[in-house]
Amino acid sequence: MSQAAVSAEATAVGSGGEPARLPLPLPRIAVRPEPSERSERVREIVAAGLRLLAAEGADALTMRRLGDEIGIRAASLYKHLPGKPALEVALVETGLFGMGDALHAVVDAASPAGVVAALLAEYRRFALASANLYRLATSGRIDRSLLTPGLDDWSGEPFYRATGDPWVAQALFAAAHGAVILEMDNAYNNMSDLDATWRALARAFTT
Repeated sequence: MSQAAVSAEATAVGSGGEPARLPLPLPRIAVRPEPSERSERVREIVAAGLRLLAAEGADALTMRRLGDEIGIRAASLYKHLPGKPALEVALVETGLFGMGDALHAVVDAASPAGVVAALLAEYRRFALASANLYRLATSGRIDRSLLTPGLDDWSGEPFYRATGDPWVAQALFAAAHGAVILEMDNAYNNMSDLDATWRALARAFTT
């Protein structure tokens, strides 16, 4: 969740800065942005980039490798995407739309008592299933001003909808991000019960 997302969500709280007293899950306050139109060739390039990213990581995302993947010269790729930064933005947008849709869906379906646990379970599942894409999206290496306007805010909004407070939402996101990165890095003790760790995290943020 970006700082911009928190600022936007803070406008949805009641007067005096107190959270509006609404039943959880909270209603959406952001509209899903429209993704930019992509040609068939760009969709093919992005799909190949996602496969390469998943298999080998972000360092493998060169225009030459991508051209080899889809059978065209690297120079021809520039007719469709202006370079590697544009490719990375397209990949991250795909990931944010996917995660945003998934997280909104679980918040829509969850009970008030179970919404935080449901949100964290889906966040963990999505991140671990697309680990290299998740790392790219959260590493700080892309220029987020190039993303579809409103996408960052909308994709992080489920954390606000699950907690009802923009600062608690940011704290929950920070905790979830740290927990999932540690899991990706195999940084926990070998005796750790990670399912129990995630359940404890959910309980800590459930009121």
